[in-house]
Amino acid sequence: MVRKELASWQEQMDRDPSFWNNLAKRMQVRINRIIPEKMHETLTTIIKQMVRAVLTGAEYTTPPTLEATTLAVRETLVLEKIDLYRKTAAVEGGLTGAGGILLGLADFPLLIGIKIKLLFEVCSLYGFKVEDYRERLYLLYIFQLAFSSHERRREIYRKMRNWKEECKQLPEDIHDFDWRSFQQEYRDYIDLAKMAQLVPIIGAPVGAIVNYRLIKKLGTTAMNAYRMRWFDNELLAEKN
Repeated sequence: MVRKELASWQEQMDRDPSFWNNLAKRMQVRINRIIPEKMHETLTTIIKQMVRAVLTGAEYTTPPTLEATTLAVRETLVLEKIDLYRKTAAVEGGLTGAGGILLGLADFPLLIGIKIKLLFEVCSLYGFKVEDYRERLYLLYIFQLAFSSHERRREIYRKMRNWKEECKQLPEDIHDFDWRSFQQEYRDYIDLAKMAQLVPIIGAPVGAIVNYRLIKKLGTTAMNAYRMRWFDNELLAEKN
C-alpha cells in the first residue's frame, strides 16, 4: 500500500506543469519584479534568520531518533504527530486570525515554527538523525517541495530522488543555502490564502482552515519524502 501511494505521489511530483501552473508562475514573476530589490533582500534575511533559529531550537527539543522498528509502526506514530500539529496549527491560525492585522502578521513566524518542528519529529520517527547537518538541509528541501511553484517543486523533487548524490553537492555552510528562492517561493505559495486571514470577521475561520490544510500538505509531503529514503536504504541493504 505504501509503495503504491509513493509511486502515485512521485508521478505527481514529476508531472509537467499545466497551463494554469505556468500562468500562475508568470504572474508571480511579474509581481516579484515590481517589489524593490531591497525588500527582497530584507525578506530573505528575515526568513533565513527565522528558519535557522527554529532549526537550532527544534534540534534540542526533538525526542531521540526512533531506532530499529517496522515501517508500519513508524508511520502510525507519524500520522499521530501530523494530526496533533494540524490541530495545533488550526488553533493558532484561528486565534491570530481573530486578532486582526497585528496578530494575523504574527501567524507567519508562528506557523513556520510549527512546520519545522513537525518536520524534525517526522525525521526522527523515520529513524534519521536530526543532529546531522545534511538531514536538516533535507528538511528544508521537504519544506520547499510542499510550498513551491510546480516547476520549482519538480526541480527539488528530482534532487531529492537521488539524495545520495545530491548530498555530495550540498553547501558546507547553511548560509550558502539558496535562501532567496526559499523565501520567494514560500511567500508566493501562501500569500493569497494568508491575506484573507487578515480580513476582520472571516480571519479566524480562514486562519484555522488554511493552517490545517497547510500542515496536512506538509505532513503528506514529508511522509513520501522519507518513504523514498526508506526504500532506497532497503535496496542498498539488499545489495550488500
